[in-house]
Amino acid sequence: MRDYPYYPASLSPRPSGLGARLRAYLKLIRADRPIGILLLLWPALWGLWIAGEGFPPWQVMLIFVLGVALMRSAGCAINDFADRHIDGRVARTDQRPLVTGAIRPWEALAVFAVLSLLAFGLVLFLNAQTIRLSFVAVVLAAAYPFMKRFTHMPQLVLGMAFGMAVPMAFTALQGQVPLVGWVLFAATVVWALIYDTEYAMVDREDDLKIGVKSTAILFGRYDRLAIALLQLLMLLLLAWVGVLSARGWAYYVGLAVASLFFVRQQWLIRGREPRDCFAAFTSNNCFGMSVYFGLLVDYLLQRLA
Repeated sequence: MRDYPYYPASLSPRPSGLGARLRAYLKLIRADRPIGILLLLWPALWGLWIAGEGFPPWQVMLIFVLGVALMRSAGCAINDFADRHIDGRVARTDQRPLVTGAIRPWEALAVFAVLSLLAFGLVLFLNAQTIRLSFVAVVLAAAYPFMKRFTHMPQLVLGMAFGMAVPMAFTALQGQVPLVGWVLFAATVVWALIYDTEYAMVDREDDLKIGVKSTAILFGRYDRLAIALLQLLMLLLLAWVGVLSARGWAYYVGLAVASLFFVRQQWLIRGREPRDCFAAFTSNNCFGMSVYFGLLVDYLLQRLA
C-alpha cells in the first residue's frame, strides 16, 4: 500500500515516441499477460467441442478464438478505466498506464469501444441467437469492473461475463442452448469464483484499507474452505456435463488430472502469501487445459471406434 496520497494520472507527463505509446497500449490490454485470455478461452473451447460433437467448424473456432482475445483485451481497458482512482493505491497495480499517465482515461474508453466493435464484427458472421447473446456478454464485461464498489461478489459477474462464450458456442453450432450448455455455463461461473478469489487474496490487505469489495474479503478466514467447496462443486458440474454429453473414460481421466491442480492450489494458498496465491490463480490455466484435452482425446477415440 502506498503511504502517500494518490495523484491523478492527468498530472503526469505522457511518454513520447511511437514505441513508448505502443508499449503503453499493450500494457493496458495486458498483452504481456495472456493468462486472462487462456482462462476465457478454455470454457469457449469446452463449449465448442461439446456443441460441435468434437469437431466444430474451423471458421467458427477462429471467430471464437479471436473474439475471446479481443473481449479480454477490451475488458482490461474498461477495468483500468473503472479502477483509475484505485490502482495507484495498490502495490500490484500502481504502475498501470492510467496511473502513471501514459494513457488518458478517454483513451482507455476508446480502446474498449474499438475492441468491442471488432469483436461484434466477428459475431456478425454467426446466427441471430448468438448475436443477441453477444450484447449480454458486452454489458456484463462493462459492468464487472464497477461491481466491486457495490458487492462482495464481483467475481460472480466476472464469471457470467467469461462464461457467455459457452451458450454462444451452443447457439452458434446448434441454434439453441440445451441443458448441458447451461450446466457447463454454471461450471464456468463457479470456476471464475475460484480463480478470481485466489487472485483477490493477493490484494486483500490493500483492498481492505481502500474499501474495495471482493470474495476474498467476504470469505475471510474461511477462504480456503469456500474455495474447496467451490472446487468440489465445479468438479461435480463437469462430471454432470460428461453424463449429459455421453462422454467416455478419457474425459473423466482429464477431469481427474484437472482435480490434481485444485489440490495443488489448496496447498499453495495454505499460508495466504500473495505470491503463492497468484501462483494458485495462474495454475488454473493447467486445470482448463486438462479438461479440454480430456474432451479432445475422448471425441477422437469416439470417432476412431
